[in-house]
Amino acid sequence: MTEEKIKPWQARLQEIIYESNTVAGKAFDVSLLVVIVASIFIVMMDSVPSWHSRYGKAFFVLEWAFTILFTIEYLLRLICIKKPIRYVTSFLGIIDLLAIIPSYLSIFFLGAHSLLVFRALRLLRIFRIFKLTHFLSEMQFLDVAIRGSLRKVSIFMLVVLTLVIILGSVMYLIESGENGFSSIPDSIYWAIVTITTVGYGDISPVTPLGKFVASIIMLLGYGIIAVPTGIVTTEMALAVRKKQQKNEACPGCGREGHDMDAKHCKYCGHEI
Repeated sequence: MTEEKIKPWQARLQEIIYESNTVAGKAFDVSLLVVIVASIFIVMMDSVPSWHSRYGKAFFVLEWAFTILFTIEYLLRLICIKKPIRYVTSFLGIIDLLAIIPSYLSIFFLGAHSLLVFRALRLLRIFRIFKLTHFLSEMQFLDVAIRGSLRKVSIFMLVVLTLVIILGSVMYLIESGENGFSSIPDSIYWAIVTITTVGYGDISPVTPLGKFVASIIMLLGYGIIAVPTGIVTTEMALAVRKKQQKNEACPGCGREGHDMDAKHCKYCGHEI
């Protein structure tokens, strides 16, 4: 079977929608960004009670107008490429779908239109439109640092979870189920709020022993916050060092700018 060729109108449509290096493509992308920002603004204003009571009907009409525009755009993206499934399953494709689904869900589920704030994710297209993707590649070391510290931070958080369970149970016994410590789960909630130095103040100890234990938890909180920060910072420093090593000149062609996990030069193929 011969592969079906794209028709001229599909090729032109693909150039406008998917290509940002042409005048028409740039105009389409910038216009799309303006519409996305406007739709997000409408959703935000509609959540304000005073604005909703005054302009609710206008907001409703505008929200559906934006939804129809985004739906048409989504369908056009599907029909102008050979393999639409690749767009549907891509990161931006999933985001585009999430931008229109809430409006249709609101027909059956009350309040689902609040999920329209997912349209803000469509602003990520600005990196492609204005050629800012190199900034994303420069942040690759952050992903490496987070992955490298994930296991250590997970173990640390497990220790902290165990600690707050014990401390919460102790406070439940000390306060004798009074002063807001009416159950062990409530006491654990207080321990979490205290050890993270948030301190809502909705539950507080009254007994001298309870205040003493609370003071110890508060002091522990400062040290606990510093530990995961130090772990991630160390991994980031290691990632930056590895990145700098990969930026060394290739012994074969002398060019720089290799990927962090590169073993061979992407320009000449020489081993790095």
